[in-house]
Amino acid sequence: METARANRAWWDVEADDYYAEHGAFLGDDDFVWGPEGLREAKAGLLGELDGKQLLEIGAGAAQCSRYAARRGARVVATDISGGMLRHGLNLNQRFTVEAGLTVPLVQCDAASLPFGDGSFDTVFTSYGAVPFVADSAAVMAEAARVLRAGGRFVFSTTHPMRWTLPDDPGYPGLTVTNSYFDRTPYVEEESGVTTYVEHHRTLGDRVRELTAAGLRLVDLVEPEWPDENQQVWGGWSPLRGALIPGTTIFVCEKG
Repeated sequence: METARANRAWWDVEADDYYAEHGAFLGDDDFVWGPEGLREAKAGLLGELDGKQLLEIGAGAAQCSRYAARRGARVVATDISGGMLRHGLNLNQRFTVEAGLTVPLVQCDAASLPFGDGSFDTVFTSYGAVPFVADSAAVMAEAARVLRAGGRFVFSTTHPMRWTLPDDPGYPGLTVTNSYFDRTPYVEEESGVTTYVEHHRTLGDRVRELTAAGLRLVDLVEPEWPDENQQVWGGWSPLRGALIPGTTIFVCEKG
C-alpha cells in the first residue's frame, strides 16, 4: 500500500511535466515499447488487433490504446493515477473528433482489476504498472485471470541488468555498482514520507511469476538502440544503449 500511495501521488503531480517532456516522442495515438523507440507497428508483438478486446494496464494517457483502437480493436485503458488519466481524457476528446473513436478510461490498481474472468483477448502495458508495484506477481495473476484461454499478455519494463548500474546516461553509468541479485527497491523520500518507488526483479523472478500465473513465455525481446535515436531519457542514452539493453519485453500466452 505504501508503494501504491506514493506512486499514485507522484504520477498525479508529475503528469504535466512528463508529457511536456516526452509527449512528442510518445505521440497521441502511437505505440512505443520503450526509450529505444521500438514501435508496435514494426514489432507486431500484440498480434492481430482488428475485432479483438484489449486491456491496457498502467496506460498513462493511453496513447497505446488509441493506436490499437485505430486498428479496429476494442480497448479499455487503466491507470492508478488520475493525473495521467486526465491527460488521456484530453487526448481522447481530440481523438474522437479526428477519428470518431474513443477509449474508455478506468482508474484502478493493476494488481486488483475490476473486470471479470476471461474478459479480454490481450492485456498489455508499455512500462506501466510492472516496475511500480511491490507485488508484481499479483499483476501477472490478474492479467492471466482477465485473459481468455489462448490470450496474450505483453509488457515492457526496465531490463534487470540496468539495476546494476547508476542511473546516469554518461560514462559513469557504465560501471557496475550494485548487485544484480539485490532486490531492495529504489525509494525516494521527502521529510520521512515515501514519494516514489520502483521494484527490481531478475529475469528468473519474472519467469517464475509468469509461470505461477499460468502464463507461458513465448518471446523475450531486448530492443537495440537505433542510430537515429539521439535523445537522452533519464538513464537511457545512445552511449549506454549501444552497449547494454535498457528494456525487456515479455510476450506471454495463457494456456
